Amino acid sequence: MQNKIAIVYDFDGTLTPKTMQEYTIIPKLGIESKSFWGSITKESKSTGGELMMIYMRHLLDEAKKKNIKISKDIFHSMSNDIIYYYGVEGWFTNINKYIKSLSKNVEILHYIVSAGHLEILDGISIKKYIKKIFASEYFYDKKGHAVFPKIVVTDTTKTQYLFRINKGKERVSESINAHMPESKRPIPFHNIIYIGDGMTDVPSMALIKKEGGHSIAVYEKSQKKQVKICKELLNANRVDFIAQANYEKGSELFKRACLLLNYIVAKIEYNIELEKCRGTKNN
Repeated sequence: MQNKIAIVYDFDGTLTPKTMQEYTIIPKLGIESKSFWGSITKESKSTGGELMMIYMRHLLDEAKKKNIKISKDIFHSMSNDIIYYYGVEGWFTNINKYIKSLSKNVEILHYIVSAGHLEILDGISIKKYIKKIFASEYFYDKKGHAVFPKIVVTDTTKTQYLFRINKGKERVSESINAHMPESKRPIPFHNIIYIGDGMTDVPSMALIKKEGGHSIAVYEKSQKKQVKICKELLNANRVDFIAQANYEKGSELFKRACLLLNYIVAKIEYNIELEKCRGTKNN
């Protein structure tokens, strides 16, 4: 029975006003943010290199210049400095309770798919609510120091992890290429809600919508450019709804997420009842 619902979240700009790097590793290394990102963008344009790959390499270069060894422990400890949008830390409990109020037959699972650092996300306060986090990761030498990027998550490769959630193949070592009938997939795409904040989420939003799932774009009200982008996503049918990034119970975002959950739960309950009906023997 396909009775699981997944809410998949981007992280930077979706659950937090700024990128995780702005709260953590950039101030830790004493980097001037604007010029740092500018040099990465410049190299990406001139070489055709992938932005996140270049960033991860530049970060190690900056650490080496300052004779700082980056370890998992350092990343982990910095997660306490991350600031969330209002209501995020209570969101998961409120959503879980809402699902329980709708149906005893449905299970809700939360996932994060981010281009940011897995090592930082492993230490975030909301991790206890998250079934699985997919993010970029370094390879570490025998001394426990980061030496090169091991996994790089980009705008387009995020879709791989949506298929992993869909097929129940959550270990990166597991292949997702083999055919799996739609009826055998633990979390069908039409039971998935994707929440993101902008253009970097378009491939994921497009995939989810194409496969019958749902998406919401969130924005910071004071960021006019972000508001404009979200409106464009709505007009292009990339998302079901847009809402201010206020995660408190009763907010516009909460109400619209609950509306989508109502719809998905109703379909699940319908299918459960249909199977019961089909199993009834008529004399």
